[in-house]
Amino acid sequence: MAEGIPLRPLGKQDIHKLETALLIATLLRPDVIEEIRKAEERLTWVDSLAVAAAALARSKAGYTTSKIADELGRSEGTIRNHLAGKTKAGKLIHETYRRFLREGVRIEIPEVVEEQYKREIEKLRKEIEELNNVKVELENKVKRLEEKVRSLEEEAFKYKQKLEEIKRIIASI
Repeated sequence: MAEGIPLRPLGKQDIHKLETALLIATLLRPDVIEEIRKAEERLTWVDSLAVAAAALARSKAGYTTSKIADELGRSEGTIRNHLAGKTKAGKLIHETYRRFLREGVRIEIPEVVEEQYKREIEKLRKEIEELNNVKVELENKVKRLEEKVRSLEEEAFKYKQKLEEIKRIIASI
């Protein structure tokens, strides 16, 4: 349940909340997801949904058609068509609003989308596990190499001491 989203907005913040809830809830409908998936003009179609949601939210706040058109940068005819449900976007947004009236404002992620997220999360978990294994292997390699470097430094120090001793012997001869 989405708390604090008024179905009769009183100010700009309320309008924005209702507009956003209408758009998201409509976009997450399985039939709308399918429409978007196969739509050639995806962005245009989503934009129409956004305009319809914005228009309805402002209309519920008591804005006139001309004020809505001015705010949204669309013609009054376009706004009237969305508000009357004559456009597909307007119809879908109205259906979502009526559902909000009946059931309260609920935004549900469809199972198809939820399953996709679950698969993606599982895939990412496996990748993280693999990367952690590689990290452990690399850390172990670094430790072994550091030990090897220390050993070589100790050996070099011993050879340096022997060399100094040989130089002293040669100098004394």
